[in-house]
Amino acid sequence: MTLRLIPAREAPAYRAQILDMMEEWLATGETIVPYAIRRQDVHDFPAWCASLEQTKPQEGLVPDSTFLCLEEESGQMVGAFNIRHWLNDSLLLNGGHVGDGVRPSRRRQGIGTRLVALALEECRKLGIQRVLMVCDRENIASRKTIERNGGVLENEVWVDGVLEQRFWIDLTGNASL
Repeated sequence: MTLRLIPAREAPAYRAQILDMMEEWLATGETIVPYAIRRQDVHDFPAWCASLEQTKPQEGLVPDSTFLCLEEESGQMVGAFNIRHWLNDSLLLNGGHVGDGVRPSRRRQGIGTRLVALALEECRKLGIQRVLMVCDRENIASRKTIERNGGVLENEVWVDGVLEQRFWIDLTGNASL
């Protein structure tokens, strides 16, 4: 399986694949992760594409980059991730640097682990040396994906009645950071 990253600026060329993925996700009724691909209604596709990246800090937000993930063999959009370029107080508690998600029909196939590895490469390009990733304690698949990519549990915190696990991933090769 070959996964190709599609940066936000290239999203318009993949409209059909993106709509297919988002319609599947929307049909489940679950909360779509990462937030960046649900912050705007996908049915207003130009506005949705424009919302995928925040280039300047705004009230409560930091600059971020969104990537979609295409499986080349099938031509199917299989997931997405969003990188926050730095952490504010809110992201430090709950959110972290990376939010990622795999479309429902493609879960449990190793895509999430590969998607996070690709996200970490993009974090390196941004100069992020330590990456914070957060998941609900009950989300065992996310926890395992983070751990497979080097995540070390720092602690658990209650956020809005949900126990969140906070993991750090060292991208320097210096585990003492």
